[in-house]
Amino acid sequence: MSDTPVVTWTTDAPGVVVVTMDRPPANALGIPLLDGLHAAIDAAEQAGDVKVMVITSAREGFFAAGADIKHMSTIDAASFLAYGDRMRAVNDRLAAAGWISIAAVDGLALGGGLELAMACTLRVAGPRAKLGLPEVRLGLIPGAGGTQRLPQLVGRGRALDIMLTARQVPADEALRIGLVDRLAEDDVVKGALELAGDLVGSSLPAQLAVVRTVDAAFAMPLEEGFAFEAQQEQGLFEDGEAAEGIAAFVAKRPPSFA
Repeated sequence: MSDTPVVTWTTDAPGVVVVTMDRPPANALGIPLLDGLHAAIDAAEQAGDVKVMVITSAREGFFAAGADIKHMSTIDAASFLAYGDRMRAVNDRLAAAGWISIAAVDGLALGGGLELAMACTLRVAGPRAKLGLPEVRLGLIPGAGGTQRLPQLVGRGRALDIMLTARQVPADEALRIGLVDRLAEDDVVKGALELAGDLVGSSLPAQLAVVRTVDAAFAMPLEEGFAFEAQQEQGLFEDGEAAEGIAAFVAKRPPSFA
């Protein structure tokens, strides 16, 4: 067994870290890769200065092919539960992280691979991207957030179509239905880093508040959502970076956000 790490991370620019999955042949989300993703998140939390995390793949033709089916074929019910919990924990940590995350997807993102991408804040797809949740062909359902996150992105009917047919959604359709947010013409990592460059100049606390309030729109009645929005804005004015943003605007200078 190779000692080469299957997940590595590098700083591309101040505040921007690129996490690369590289587990041959197809980035199956086995324990080594999940542990590597947890380690990358740990490192970002410890660094304390990450504003954008890009997650991508070094495997030609694959973002991540899904759960490790060979591993699943050898385990009992208790181990299956523990394995699922480990996968869900990665996605939940990404979704709740103190930075913006971007999945840079080219090639196949299937099953757990798509669930990982959907846990990110945003998704950039390359021209070869194909996305799907084919778990019904294994007699299972998407169990790492897929049945919950996919309808929020594409709506109930489209989500059911994708999951019940187990089909693969090409990049252009994924953009049209909202499954991905941008298409890259060629180099998906370059496209994701361009998006990251657009993000790092703004206030991270304000960006995270935007994410929280938009997510609240799916979880709260409208009036509660309005109240939550007002609470978030007041908090940014009192304790966030609004003072610097407002002062910079008045002084006609670029803001100096942390």
